Amino acid sequence: MDELVKLVVKKTGISEKQAQTAVDTVIGYLKEILPAPIASQIDGLIAGEGSSDSIDDIAKGLGGLFGNK
Repeated sequence: MDELVKLVVKKTGISEKQAQTAVDTVIGYLKEILPAPIASQIDGLIAGEGSSDSIDDIAKGLGGLFGNK
């Protein structure tokens, strides 16, 4: 997640503390609105633990969420 925070700092120019708050807020929001099987994988993906298979599964799930197959 540190890489994501650093990216937000770089792209926005906000402080690292503000970027951490923004990232935590967005991740928390995604966990609330996404289907449970996808939401449960967010922490692992952010930590770099997700396999390409789980990323593919999430992409398929998101496609279904938005009406795509």
